[in-house]
Amino acid sequence: MALKVYNVLTKKKEEFRPENRGKVKMYACGITVSDHAHIGHAYQAIVFDMIRKYLEYIGYRVVYVRNYTDVDDKIIDKARELKVDPREYAEKLIHKTDHELYELEIKPPSVLARATECIDEMIEFIEKLISKGHAYATDTGDVYFDVKTFPRYGQFSNRDLNESVSGVRKEIEPGKRNEQDFALWKRAGSDEIYWESPWGRGRPGWHIECSAMSIKYLGETLDIHGGGQELLFPHHENEIAQSEALTGKQFARYWLHNGLVYIDGQKMSKSLGNSILLETMIKDYNKEAIRLMLLQNNYRSNLNLLPGMFEKAEAKLYHIYQLFRQVDKLGRKYLFIENNEILQKIDQDFQTAMNNDFNTPVVFANLFYYIKELEKIIKEERIQEAVNLKESLIRIYGVLGLFQQEPNDYIIEIKDKYLAKNNIDSKEVRKLIAERKKLKENNEFEQADQIREQLLQKGIVLKDSKEKTDWDVLIK
Repeated sequence: MALKVYNVLTKKKEEFRPENRGKVKMYACGITVSDHAHIGHAYQAIVFDMIRKYLEYIGYRVVYVRNYTDVDDKIIDKARELKVDPREYAEKLIHKTDHELYELEIKPPSVLARATECIDEMIEFIEKLISKGHAYATDTGDVYFDVKTFPRYGQFSNRDLNESVSGVRKEIEPGKRNEQDFALWKRAGSDEIYWESPWGRGRPGWHIECSAMSIKYLGETLDIHGGGQELLFPHHENEIAQSEALTGKQFARYWLHNGLVYIDGQKMSKSLGNSILLETMIKDYNKEAIRLMLLQNNYRSNLNLLPGMFEKAEAKLYHIYQLFRQVDKLGRKYLFIENNEILQKIDQDFQTAMNNDFNTPVVFANLFYYIKELEKIIKEERIQEAVNLKESLIRIYGVLGLFQQEPNDYIIEIKDKYLAKNNIDSKEVRKLIAERKKLKENNEFEQADQIREQLLQKGIVLKDSKEKTDWDVLIK
């Protein structure tokens, strides 16, 4: 089955065929570093990391460019508020965000582009648009794209050019010919960061950055252009207009957009104060649990975060890693058999789902089915099959960034986390279990049950067998 993707450009699912066979040129709009990265940034980065890794998995050579917008009105305003240099402020946030994305096992892009490193290309881009009659400079030193010179403007986002434009970053009005025209170059204030240009001191507009960077590193036609749904208009609409006006070629063959992030039904926003910072998320939850929780959602659908969702993902992984540890203990004498039937079946199911527009909900439904099978195989002591199934899951679901930790390391990490959360340690647990054992030996069952209940209140579950009493954490 060939890979099919939902192309926002044509509003339908299409077979994916890159311009050059075997090679994919992919660009995804990155982060404007005006503040700390949040879960919305992580969601987009993980989605396109997943897409990039799957394309590589099925044999494509992917040249992937992701950018940082490191010069912008918001960055300048924030730096001014903090009384710091805007370039130093942006650099600090880029370094911090890079580290946080690395913590989530996001593979670095082939090129990590920065707007401030492509200013010359942007100026040349704008000059050519002016010479072709698609842009104009004002007396005040601003340059605008004239949308009326691009007849297809608005088609990508299904907008009527005559309707009032909403959602556009506020542009300086004096000198604009049309309300819809957007800034390519903005004159700099006396105390603002600037570059010299044919139109005076200034800086690039937001939209020109991605067009110039993507064309510089990937050429005039991209195979995939990605980003969040919130960028469809005006950002991506404007990218298409200015890029195709310049080159006369199709800018991107396939447009892929991930959904928005909502917190308990509300769209995440700074004004509501409901953002989840990336640094907080990484500190509070295991990296694989974060990826599992986010990727269970269809990438094109909006993601609604509810209380307990990360904990549920940690619990699922905890159970899986416990099974993996059981297999490791039982299967020490068994080697993984390459190209076994289990591996082939999982791979076939994985590719069938992923080839249907990266249908990760089905991918994870398959995973949980395999986990039930693994439980059954372990119980029936079919050890070679258990080894093959476990190793096959690690290899294939590693494409999504899962099962790359040592089972014991993950189990200890989660145990320690929930012990600390419930203000108890393993030494105290063992002490109470020993006391309970003595009480049971003395037929003081009521008091023994009280200890069981006391531990349960602390998030500890006891598991009695003929030989001993084991314990585990209750993840919630």
